[in-house]
Amino acid sequence: MADVMVMNEIESTALRIGVDLSTIDLDSIHLPPGDDFGIVSDDEDIFQEENLELDSGFGNIIVVDNLPVVPQEKFGKLEGVVRKIFSQIGAIKEDGLFMPVDSGSEKSLGYCFIEYNTPQEAELSKEKTHGYKLDRAHVFSVNMFDDFDRLMKVPNQWAPPETKPYTPGENLQHWLTDVKARDQFVIRAGSDTEVLWNDARHLKPDPVYKRTFWTESFVQWSPLGTYLATVHRQGAAVWGGAMNFNRLMRYAHPQVKLIDFSPGEKYLVTYSSHEPSNPRDANRVVINIFDVRLGKVIRDFKGSADDFAVGGTGGVAGVSWPVFRWGGGKDDKYFARMGKNVISVYETETFSLIDKKSLKVENVMDFCWSPTDPILALFVPEMGGGNQPARVSLVQIPSKEELRQKNLFSVSDCKMYWQSNGDYLAVNVDRYTKTKKSTYTGFELFRIKERDIPIEVLELENKNDKIIAFAWEPKGHRFAVIHGDNPKPDISFYTMRTAQNTGRISKLATLKGKQANALFWSPAGRYIVLAGLKGFNGQLEFYNVDELETMAAAEHFMATDIEWDPTGRYVATAVTSVHEMENGFNIWSFNGKLLYRILKDHFFQFLWRPRPPSFLSPEKEEEIGRNLKKYSKKYEAEDHDVSLLLSEQEREKRRLLKEEWDKWVNQWKQLHEEEKSLRQKLRDGEDSDEEEEYEAKDIEVEEVVDVSEEILPFEYEQE
Repeated sequence: MADVMVMNEIESTALRIGVDLSTIDLDSIHLPPGDDFGIVSDDEDIFQEENLELDSGFGNIIVVDNLPVVPQEKFGKLEGVVRKIFSQIGAIKEDGLFMPVDSGSEKSLGYCFIEYNTPQEAELSKEKTHGYKLDRAHVFSVNMFDDFDRLMKVPNQWAPPETKPYTPGENLQHWLTDVKARDQFVIRAGSDTEVLWNDARHLKPDPVYKRTFWTESFVQWSPLGTYLATVHRQGAAVWGGAMNFNRLMRYAHPQVKLIDFSPGEKYLVTYSSHEPSNPRDANRVVINIFDVRLGKVIRDFKGSADDFAVGGTGGVAGVSWPVFRWGGGKDDKYFARMGKNVISVYETETFSLIDKKSLKVENVMDFCWSPTDPILALFVPEMGGGNQPARVSLVQIPSKEELRQKNLFSVSDCKMYWQSNGDYLAVNVDRYTKTKKSTYTGFELFRIKERDIPIEVLELENKNDKIIAFAWEPKGHRFAVIHGDNPKPDISFYTMRTAQNTGRISKLATLKGKQANALFWSPAGRYIVLAGLKGFNGQLEFYNVDELETMAAAEHFMATDIEWDPTGRYVATAVTSVHEMENGFNIWSFNGKLLYRILKDHFFQFLWRPRPPSFLSPEKEEEIGRNLKKYSKKYEAEDHDVSLLLSEQEREKRRLLKEEWDKWVNQWKQLHEEEKSLRQKLRDGEDSDEEEEYEAKDIEVEEVVDVSEEILPFEYEQE
């Protein structure tokens, strides 16, 4: 079928360019060895034997060993028992259970073959029934039929692997050495994916790499910006390099839908779900954890969608994503997921549960890791009709020691927000009033790095205000809250320390009646964008929190996404394809000046390339800040040169426009001269074109338009 489709494409192309295929012997066309004419296939290595496991067509068949050996009269009973056990997992095909018989003794041989409708059901059956204890003497050993074919190919004699010569890899951080200190971003529009430099000095993006059909669903940067990940039906791939984006590794996972990197980029988590053959069954979920550099599966998790449906912030097919949340900072030491009444915490040295058991937390509702330390924050709602209060607990990993606990009463809902350095934890608590008919809001603020982890309570001036958005200042001690119920809510700024009292929360300012429903802090702190998305149609306010003043107010109509670049110098706002009009993105300076605008039809994604943490110590960064004027002279001179270049380009643009205008005027003057004789004829010989030389006179001309006669009756005249 595929050959027919390819041939149809060739015939249609030949017809379009006017080539007669009957005169061409296609079999005689051969590419020179090693030459692909610049057409590189993403899947060419799929044909390499070491990366390809051929599908024998028996992926839906399992082999069950260690069955009882029974005579012919007990075949039916044994077959009924086996069918009852294995049909609970998936639908067995008609005549899909085969039990071989010894021709001499006419007894069963102690194993059988079971054929399911799908390979997914066969894999699930293997996982669920391998090691199943039928009785004391018979413990099932279950294998995939395809495994036998693979194991039979193992040579009888061991041979040492071939030693390949070392070839140094590319510098994957080369982009950080850009002499202009620019940042990169990736966009997806239509079928194209592009990586570009943000060349704000020249007020335009500078292309880096472009590829059509680079991904089949979405792209995603790794957390430190080393890799760009693409998603395909066969699995995921990561790309990077010094100059171009070369494919560095592939991760085989058919029908992958979601991916997630660990914070230190050591591991990649992939997710897929498959429709069951029986509509009453839940979706089959497969989660693989790959070693990013090796491309090999380190650990996999399989089960129904119900097994992974607890926790997370968003996903598909009933599964919340990410299923696993990474903790312990950039070392990638721990990851965890929430189950029913448990938190399962794994360590990456062996990829097994810490202490070989999960952390039991009755009725746990949510958890989140500290961004920098192996500390879990857990939320448990009220139980026993309010007799047992809700609580927030801080648990140290791997010791599982509870560092701090706070009981909460009459809780309706709870959300937890970590500050980026792990210094503070804010718990947004919605509580019921005494009548239980309404709720009010407050905050419990944990000072994580201080002795005994003190907790402060913050209540808004109007406790009935609804919390619309909350955001910590990155690497700072301030936070912002959007609160209120009216169409123009208020925005308040608070600090966890002041000059007079470093251990006491205080309010800095409240901005009344703002068209905002989202907060976007600069990664460097100090500046924040107060954004009105969705119903507010893209209202933007650039605010300086140090000076407590608005720097600029602007609008990007229908904006759907806002993202700061990793240095905090520029802001990108985008309108994606959820709206049919004005698709594209704007680049703004930190203080709200629009630098340039790019329109793109069918615009899907805009993502800044993350930067790894600076190697400079805080002391060195402080020294650079003190001597900034000395360093800035060089860049001011460069900015001046760019400004002159832009001015020269602007002058050249204006000169070309003036030349075009003069050319157009001269054409009309020439046409005017050519038509002079015609105008003179129309004016009865008058030569001049000047209106002032003529005297306007009004002439009245009477003209009979129509004459009609009517004979009136005599009676009418008598009257």
